[in-house]
Amino acid sequence: MSDWIGLMFFALLIVAAWAGLRVVSRPTSRTEADHERNVAESYSKLGAGVNALQDALNPEAARSKEVIAQMKDGRYQKKKQEGKSGGNMDEPDDVR
Repeated sequence: MSDWIGLMFFALLIVAAWAGLRVVSRPTSRTEADHERNVAESYSKLGAGVNALQDALNPEAARSKEVIAQMKDGRYQKKKQEGKSGGNMDEPDDVR
């Protein structure tokens, strides 16, 4: 009789582990705002140091990040366009 009890215990343990793993592995639906908030909260000092080191070693990557941020904000190359007065933007000044 004790063999059956032990066998049932292990069977119940396996079924419970399988059911628990199914519940844990179920994907959760998250919005982009939730993802951005979690990323901002989990930014560690080590990650910040590695990013700063990467920017120092590869300045082109740092500039590209800056340009991407400016393009998202809609302010990329605004200063260059505001300085020109009159004429076509595509023509150089000496062609007129």
